[in-house]
Amino acid sequence: MDRFEALQSLVAAVDHGSLSAAARATATPLATISRRVADLEAHLGAQLLIRTSRKLVPTEVGEAFVATARKLLEDLGDAERLAAGEYRAPRGELVVTAPIGLGKLHVAPIVHAFLAAYPEVSVRLVLSDTLLDLVDAHVDVAVRVGHLPDSGLRARKAGQVRWMLAASPDYLARKGLPQTLDDLAALEGIALEGLPDPRLWPLLDAGRPATVRIRPRLSVNTAEAAVEAAIAGVGVVRAVSYQAARAIEDGRLVPILRDAWPAPMPVQLVHGDRRQPLKQTAFLDFVLPRLRNALEHAARIVA
Repeated sequence: MDRFEALQSLVAAVDHGSLSAAARATATPLATISRRVADLEAHLGAQLLIRTSRKLVPTEVGEAFVATARKLLEDLGDAERLAAGEYRAPRGELVVTAPIGLGKLHVAPIVHAFLAAYPEVSVRLVLSDTLLDLVDAHVDVAVRVGHLPDSGLRARKAGQVRWMLAASPDYLARKGLPQTLDDLAALEGIALEGLPDPRLWPLLDAGRPATVRIRPRLSVNTAEAAVEAAIAGVGVVRAVSYQAARAIEDGRLVPILRDAWPAPMPVQLVHGDRRQPLKQTAFLDFVLPRLRNALEHAARIVA
C-alpha cells in the first residue's frame, strides 16, 4: 500500500462526500479509490468512514485522522514547491475565476499585464457566473461579488459595485425621465434571464426595500446584451455599475432614479488560508490595486 496515495484518496473522499465523486475529481478509477481507503482502514485497524446511502461521514477516529492527513499532505505540497523554487520566485500555474462580465471588462486585462510582468507564471482564467468551490475546482484565487458566507477562506477587498438603472438619452427624450418607481413600472424594462425572476427588480423606495415589476419587450441572457439594448433605445436596463460605466462615460446611457439603487456590494479577492506560494502572493499584490482603481473609476462615473 502506498500510504501517500491512500491519504490522498481518503481526504478526497471526505472532501467530495463519496468515493465516486472523489474518483471523478481525481481522475482515478473508483475501484482504486475504494481499495486504497479499505487498505488504509485495514492497516490502521480502525473504521475511518461510515458509508450511508447519501454520503460518506468520518467516524470520530476518522475525523481526527483526516485532519492530520490533510495537514501532512499540505506540508508535503509545500515542501515540493519549496524544492522546486516556487517560494523563491513566482513560478507555476495559477487557477483564477471571476464573474463573466467583470472578468471580461477588468480582470482579463489585468491578468494579461500580470503575465507580461511574471514570465514564469501561467494562468488558467475561468470566467463563470456560477460560484465554483475553491477546493473542488482547485482554484487559487476567486474574484467574488457580494458578501461572503462564513468559511475558512480569506478575502481582500478590491472595491464595491452596485445595481443601477440607466436608459439612453433618446429613450428618455421619448418617454420622459422617471421620477418614481411607479413611473419606472410604466416604462419598458429589459429583462435579464438567469436571475430568480427577471421581471422583478429589487430596488429601494424612500430607503426601504421595494420591488418593481417591469414590462419587458426584450429578454436577454447576458448583461452585455442588456446594456447594448438600452443603448439602442429599447428600454431601461438594470445593470451592475461596472457593466454600464463605459456607456455612461460616453454619453450613450444616462443614470436614472439613483435614490432607488440598492446598497453597494463588495468585490473581493478570495483565497485559501494556507501558506501562499509566491505566485499567488504576487498575483494578489498585482491585481488588487489595479482592480481597485478600475472599480473606483467606474463608481465615479455612475455616481
